[in-house]
Amino acid sequence: MREKWSSRSAFVLAAIGSAVGLGNAWRFPGLAAKYGGGAFLFVYLIAMLVIGIPLLMMEISVARYTRQGAPGSMRALNKKAESIGWIAVSNGIGISIYYAAVFAWVILMFVISFKFMNMTGDTEAASNLWAETIKTTGTTSGFTTISWPVLGSLIAAWVLCYVCIRNGTTTVGKVVKFTVSLPVICLLIMAVRGISMPGAMAGMAKLFIPDWTALSDSNLWVDAVGQVFYSLSTSMAIMFAYGSFLDKKSNIVVDTFIISFSDMFISVLAGIVMFTTMAGVGMLDNMSASGIATAFIIYPQAIVKISNSGVFNMIFAFIFYFCLITLAIDSLFSIIEGISTAVSDKFKLNKKTTTLTICIIEGIISLIYVTGAGLAVLDIVDYFINSYTLIITGVLEMVAAGWLFKTTKILEELNRNTGKFKMPSWWFLPSIKFISPIVLLGLFAWNLYNLIKGGGIYGAADGYSMTANVVFGWCISLLILISGLIIRIIVKVKSKKGYKEDDRTWEDFKES
Repeated sequence: MREKWSSRSAFVLAAIGSAVGLGNAWRFPGLAAKYGGGAFLFVYLIAMLVIGIPLLMMEISVARYTRQGAPGSMRALNKKAESIGWIAVSNGIGISIYYAAVFAWVILMFVISFKFMNMTGDTEAASNLWAETIKTTGTTSGFTTISWPVLGSLIAAWVLCYVCIRNGTTTVGKVVKFTVSLPVICLLIMAVRGISMPGAMAGMAKLFIPDWTALSDSNLWVDAVGQVFYSLSTSMAIMFAYGSFLDKKSNIVVDTFIISFSDMFISVLAGIVMFTTMAGVGMLDNMSASGIATAFIIYPQAIVKISNSGVFNMIFAFIFYFCLITLAIDSLFSIIEGISTAVSDKFKLNKKTTTLTICIIEGIISLIYVTGAGLAVLDIVDYFINSYTLIITGVLEMVAAGWLFKTTKILEELNRNTGKFKMPSWWFLPSIKFISPIVLLGLFAWNLYNLIKGGGIYGAADGYSMTANVVFGWCISLLILISGLIIRIIVKVKSKKGYKEDDRTWEDFKES
């Protein structure tokens, strides 16, 4: 018997928790600051409507119909498309391994937030706190240096992740009631404080008043599309898994709009917090498009300048990093859920045991991020997955749904139970068949052009070597892209021992 969400709200909250992550809290405000505030919001909204929402609807509706994870859902569209699902799963594996490290850093910063009490006005000490604690070299050398505090935090991150999803939808449904609402409450508290600070209105103006000249910058359009694409958790197996646990009577169209606009609302709320706080402490021009720099270097500088009271600054730091913890945990365990669902479905394994095994294996691999070279490795892996394999996966999913299958059948499934509020064909079909794949291919080409222009080495100016790019960039990307072939080899070997795979396609799935 397939597990199901206990209620509609459990699914919606879980999906919102997955979509709303650390990228909303720090990457979104940074990009808005970089590209003229309101101008970035304008393009972001267009990208959400034209690309993000249709793609999210496609993944959830196909999974609900098939009651399968990413590989099974894609195979239902076309048997040859199963490999696309495994690429999505592999994206999730790569992302969750380094995301656990970022989660560990957030936990660590929460634990040591008491140090802000004695740093009032000392921006240099605040900016160095994180780097000194994790013992980063900032380059791809330093694998022999280990930060024991980060190791302890990393273990805590993986334990928390497993505890949250050990019983699938049962525990996830209970956890998300708190982990989705708590960051909103925290952000609202910080927004009130930010707006009350002197000069806060200058921050609000920078966030919401568009600099329309920024629209001529092609990078704005690329980054806005990328932010939507990544923040909705598409192309990494999550929404397929969550959609497969839906009741057949669910209203996907309405739920998708709730998820998407909740994601946007929290992004804007995080932007208000960041812009008003930075303006209030006179650091509005110091914001960075780099989420890591903003959260662990720039924001600590702002925290110690919020007031002349060390106790108040310390409390603010605890609230801020607690907020980031609640944002991070949802995203991490949702990715693991997507991986576990796909593997257990394919090989008919016990779901709980599979989840535990995945957490242990990924936890061991993630130990590379507790070394001095961990930050540089994370930067490289993150760049290659987000700039290449995620985008390729999105394109392949669109091609499978739009060209290897009859897209109107997906639309029909999507609009089941919707009543009068349906997803119109003029919106959904052009997006899936033409607009989304073309835009994503353009995004991929732009990223590849920039890499080649830089000599094929990402982060050369930061001291990243070609060897590190090959090992942690190109090789990992290749492994992700051939993951479907690896699974086929495993299936072939297991078939000789009596294993029989589920090879059903769309017409073979019957109403339950």
